[in-house]
Amino acid sequence: MINVEKYWASVIAQDATEMKSFLAPDAVIKWHCTNERFTVDEFVKANCEYPDKWKGEIEKTMAVDGSTVLTVVRIYNERLSCHCVSLIHYFNDKIISIDEYWGDDGEAPNWRKAMNIGKKIK
Repeated sequence: MINVEKYWASVIAQDATEMKSFLAPDAVIKWHCTNERFTVDEFVKANCEYPDKWKGEIEKTMAVDGSTVLTVVRIYNERLSCHCVSLIHYFNDKIISIDEYWGDDGEAPNWRKAMNIGKKIK
């Protein structure tokens, strides 16, 4: 299994060289929420050339099977907070594909607040 803690540390640090060391050269990364598909170089560029720096923390990891691990990560800075759920598929200790689902953190919408349902998680 790949070391997802070190992988995410490289993403959070926006360290292109370290990120690439985890990825197979022909890996494919999909951001399903925005219908985007990236090559390794495009994915690294999107993360490392993002206009701001960020912080992050892994909230959960779970082995799905012998070649897939699920991670839930919070990414944030002074201007944004979001969560990323990733299905990381690997072979021979290299990531061969990632399916990611990004969502902005925020308050419940007014229509749901008006229903007076649900409670805060934290």
